[in-house]
Amino acid sequence: MKTEGSGRSLERVWTVYVVEDDPRARSFFEVSVRRSARLQWLGSAGTGAEAVAWMQRTTEPPDVLLVDLGLPDGSGLDVIRAAVARFTECDPLVVSVFGDEDNVLSSIEAGAVGYIQKDAAPEDIAQTIVEMKGGASPISPMIARRVLEKYRLLHLGVQATERRDTALAPADAAVRQLLSGR
Repeated sequence: MKTEGSGRSLERVWTVYVVEDDPRARSFFEVSVRRSARLQWLGSAGTGAEAVAWMQRTTEPPDVLLVDLGLPDGSGLDVIRAAVARFTECDPLVVSVFGDEDNVLSSIEAGAVGYIQKDAAPEDIAQTIVEMKGGASPISPMIARRVLEKYRLLHLGVQATERRDTALAPADAAVRQLLSGR
C-alpha cells in the first residue's frame, strides 16, 4: 500500500497483479495499469500455477487481481479462491471470454467483485480498477442482465413456494384435527 500526494490530499495507490494467458491481453493490461498514477503494477502470470506460486512467495499482497478464467492449466476460479484465502483485502476482477451463467455465478461465489467480458472490456481498464476500489462492482451489461434474470427467477420461485405453503397450511391444520394423537 502506497499513498501519493496530489495537491491537498493523499490518494491511495492500488497494487495490481494480472493472471492472463494471452500475451497481447496481458500487455494491454500492463500498459493501462502503468499509465495510471493510482495503480502500481506488481507483475503477471500466464498460468494458474505461476500465479499461485507467486502468491505463496510474495510479501506484497495485491489489492487487485485481474484474472482470466480460461487458463492453460486450469480455471481462474482456483486462482481467485487462492487469492482471497491468502489476501483477504484482495479484490478479484474477472476479465474473460466466458459469459455463461455458471462461470459468472461461480466467479462471484469464489470471491470476484466484478466480471467483465473481454469483448466488452473498457479501453481504460485502469479506470475501471480505480472505480472498483472506490466501491463499484464493474460488470458487463450482458452479464448484469443474466445475473438480474437469475435473481428474478429465484425470487419468483421463493414467492411461489411461500404461496403454496400458505395455501396448504389450513389443509394441514384440518388434517391434524382429524387425526388422534396416536
